[in-house]
Amino acid sequence: MSNFHLAKDILTDAVQHEPTRAGFGRGLKRAGEADKNVVALCADLTESLQMHLFREAFPKRFIEVGVAEQNLVTVASGLARAGKIPFTASYAAFSPGRNWEQIKTTVALNDQPVKVIGGHAGLYTGPDGATHQMLEDISLMRTMPNMIVIAPGDSIEAEKATMAIAKNGKPSYLRLARDKTAVFSTEKSPFEIGKAYVLRSGKDVSLFGTGTMTYELLVAAEVLASQGIDAEVVHVPTIKPLDTEAVLKSVEKTGRAVTCEEAQINGGLGSAITECVSEFLPVPVKRLGVQDRYGESGDPRAVVEHFGLDGKSLAKKIKAFVRSVPQYKKGY
Repeated sequence: MSNFHLAKDILTDAVQHEPTRAGFGRGLKRAGEADKNVVALCADLTESLQMHLFREAFPKRFIEVGVAEQNLVTVASGLARAGKIPFTASYAAFSPGRNWEQIKTTVALNDQPVKVIGGHAGLYTGPDGATHQMLEDISLMRTMPNMIVIAPGDSIEAEKATMAIAKNGKPSYLRLARDKTAVFSTEKSPFEIGKAYVLRSGKDVSLFGTGTMTYELLVAAEVLASQGIDAEVVHVPTIKPLDTEAVLKSVEKTGRAVTCEEAQINGGLGSAITECVSEFLPVPVKRLGVQDRYGESGDPRAVVEHFGLDGKSLAKKIKAFVRSVPQYKKGY
């Protein structure tokens, strides 16, 4: 059994839905209430990224830089050097998509505690299409030295993650979705930077999810259980630093691993898990996510289903993997 406190009725039609960006907005306001050094900078997307809650509470600590993403993070780096805790927010397609070099040279290289908030990341950006469905951000930010990378699973966790990065003293990237997604955690659920959590115990395969995909893996695990496959679901909200201890403990037990992310599989969570297990255990890994292609415009849920990343579609892929690949056994 898992010690992670899951919300009730999450595998029914009664499951609650809310955008992760809503949790960020609440968390930013709470962080501002807790520390007067917290400041917020936005690139002309204040309401869309829920920063208006902070702006209304602390108007003198809010800066609208306009559509100037490079300036957004360089100004924030200067504020961090002066002792502030800056949160910068834009669509992930623009930050880190447009200003990666400025994040690298002014924030990460100098190890300044700037918080880069990438909103509207992934396929749940829906009708905005391929240009705005940022799918490469996990890879871009995971390879940057000094950078913490977090993809909250739901809005409640996004609020907790926002509070946590406000206190961690490090450059940090927080990945947020646009549309409403399932809320599977509760206020009692744990969140700690650098920790992964077993949501469902199993013995046949380890399913590692991050962001919105963790819920889909819970759905998939339920489907698989009805087909005689006992899947362990591990939630990995912190992609960097990776909780290698939790990863290895799970795969040593199950002997197989599947990763899932609403992003490019190249360089993302799947790469992180594969790199980890290849150094310690020769466990077969199946990476699920966006397979070297761009997004498409449409209803957010329809787009996710089109890419085969809904729970039922994932269950079919995982079943085929389990049926065709033998489990690793210690001593191989």
